[in-house]
Amino acid sequence: MHYYKDIIFQKPQPEEIRRLGLLPVDLHFHTRHSDSPTRVRDALKLAARQGIGLAITDHNQASGVVEARRQGIRVPLVPGIEVSANDGPHLLFYFYSVADLLDFYRRHIEKNRRNGPFTAIRLDTPDILDRREDYSCIAVEAHPCGYAFLNRGVERCVAGRCIGEEVFSRLDALEVICGGMARSHNLKAARLALAHDLGRTGGTDGHLLHELGGVVTCAEAETVDELLDAIRKRETVVIGRERPLVEKAVMGTAVLPHHIIYTVPILQARWEQSIPRIRKFVEEQLNR
Repeated sequence: MHYYKDIIFQKPQPEEIRRLGLLPVDLHFHTRHSDSPTRVRDALKLAARQGIGLAITDHNQASGVVEARRQGIRVPLVPGIEVSANDGPHLLFYFYSVADLLDFYRRHIEKNRRNGPFTAIRLDTPDILDRREDYSCIAVEAHPCGYAFLNRGVERCVAGRCIGEEVFSRLDALEVICGGMARSHNLKAARLALAHDLGRTGGTDGHLLHELGGVVTCAEAETVDELLDAIRKRETVVIGRERPLVEKAVMGTAVLPHHIIYTVPILQARWEQSIPRIRKFVEEQLNR
C-alpha cells in the first residue's frame, strides 16, 4: 500500500471535513456548456446541499462560470477552465476573479479553438503557460498520467519527449486524485507531485450530476482566494475515490453524443497533433 498524509482515498464526508475547519471543493466538474448534460443550476444546488465548493471547469469554455455567477446560489465558486493543449496535456486554470478568467478566455483561448470545441486548441502547453503569466491564477495539470491510449497527460508527454521536463516547474500543482482515473494512475500522479515539489488537488472530472463531490480538495480556508493560496503553498488535503468501471461506462455513454457531432473536426485535430510525433519518429529512424 502507498500512504500520503495529504491524499486520502475514501469517500468524502463534507460535514466531518468542515468540522475540522477545512473547506472542501470539487475542483474539476463539467456542465452542459461543454460536453456534459448537467445544468449549472443543478450542480450549484447539489453543491450547496452537500456543503462543498465547486469549480466549473468546462473544456475550452468559460460561459458556465458566467451562468453560475448569475444564479446567486450561495456556494464557494472557483472560476475555472480546462484547456486542452495541442501537444496533449489538459491544463486546469483557477482564477481569483471571474473578470480575469473571461479576459484570459477571450484573449487567448476563444480565438484558438478548433471547430470541435471540446478538443485541443491550436496552442501548445508552453504557449498556454506563457499566456497565463499575466494573470493571478493557479495552473494545475489534470489527470497528469493520461488516459489509456491517448496523449493527454504531462507525464506521458514528457516520457514521449513531446514536452520538456521543465514544464513541471511552470505548474503550481498536479491533480493527484481524478475521479475518472484508475488508482494506479492517481498514485503515480501523487509520486510525481512529490518528486517535483508541487501542490496537490483533486476533482471528480465529473460530467453527471451524481458524480459531484466524489473527490474534494480541502484547505484551512473560508474563501476561494484562501483556498487558491493554499494550493500554491502546498497546504491542501485531497480526499476522494475513483469511480467504478460501470459508472465510468455510464458517463462515457452520456458524454458521447456531445462529441460524436464533431467527429470530423476531432479526427482532424488528432491527426494534426500526431504530425510532430510522427516527424520526430521518422527523424530518429533516419539518424540511426
